[in-house]
Amino acid sequence: MFNKRRSTFYLFVIICSLTFLSGCATTAPYIPPAPSKPPSDLTGTYHRVEKGETLWRISKRYGADLEELTRINRITDNTFIEVGQKIFIPDKLKDEVKVLKYAASDDFIWPLKGRVVSFNKGIKISPYSPQDILASRSGKVVFLGKNFTGLNRAVILDHGDGFFTIYGLSSDVFVKPGESVKRGAVIGRITGSGKDNCLHFEVRKGHLPQNPYHYLP
Repeated sequence: MFNKRRSTFYLFVIICSLTFLSGCATTAPYIPPAPSKPPSDLTGTYHRVEKGETLWRISKRYGADLEELTRINRITDNTFIEVGQKIFIPDKLKDEVKVLKYAASDDFIWPLKGRVVSFNKGIKISPYSPQDILASRSGKVVFLGKNFTGLNRAVILDHGDGFFTIYGLSSDVFVKPGESVKRGAVIGRITGSGKDNCLHFEVRKGHLPQNPYHYLP
């Protein structure tokens, strides 16, 4: 009886192992997210997301309103657009006249390389090691001070088109109010690493915080 039970147990283990291995050996092909279904009363076109594109760049390319584009495509605050994803561009969102020609140099870049540890109005980035903080976009320093919305120290850049970026909890700051900086310029430095040495980063349109992931590549 004991040998029979032991044989049954070994058979069970073997079957489970084969099932597990066969599951690991087979990888389902990647399928891009299905395009959202637009309202029936809208006409427009689909844009296929390419590598390195952001929702911000796509909206500028078509002269579309970013907030409306986000709402119509049902893109939530914690959703990333992916390569191959189709974004619906309604005709009604396109500007009839583009006052400014959009250039790739207008794109935002990551101010710091690291791990995003929280998302609340902005993102909190923990660097892997002491690291420079870069201007996410060209602009002018319009604020440098302490205790801005609870941040220990903050730098605010005005990008001249209604957008601002905020860099908080910087260990060292290398810019001063009134100074103009180029995208990628060093504006500060995180001198440590870990959860106690993070950068708080925000993108704001006017005074309203935006989802940074819609702007960052």
